[in-house]
Amino acid sequence: MNARRITSVAAAAALAAGLAAGPAQAATAHHHHHHRALTHHWAGARIGAVQYNSPGRDTGTNRSLNREWVAIVNDSPRAVDLAGWTLRDANHNVYRFGHVWLDAHRSLKVHTGRGRDTRTDLYQDRYRYEWNNNGDVATLRNARGRVVYQVSWGWEVRR
Repeated sequence: MNARRITSVAAAAALAAGLAAGPAQAATAHHHHHHRALTHHWAGARIGAVQYNSPGRDTGTNRSLNREWVAIVNDSPRAVDLAGWTLRDANHNVYRFGHVWLDAHRSLKVHTGRGRDTRTDLYQDRYRYEWNNNGDVATLRNARGRVVYQVSWGWEVRR
């Protein structure tokens, strides 16, 4: 399967899961991204999309920060316990999941800014943008520290 077809399949899967990517800056819709499943067994959860450039004017407000997010998708037929899992960027900013269960065939978004956690939206409570527009990596690790899934984007721009 060629890279263009893989991108199309990933984008279609994200849309089918209710994760419409929106602007071109969402990693599933951007043509300069790379997805890698880095586990030998399927963990159930993966990164479905990254909105790395909040739509509109970046003002640094909490509302703008929360328009930057990473979607975590559970494609498996069972719920996944995300307790102890981490989400990390290339600058080693780490978000550690608390006692969160991701139901089968569901998704949630991890927003950069502040907010009240729900079943579908978690908040990192940061005061600065985390996901770089010109190239970054989002890495999802399970509770044992093993890399489960990784998405990168924009590296061609940085060369």
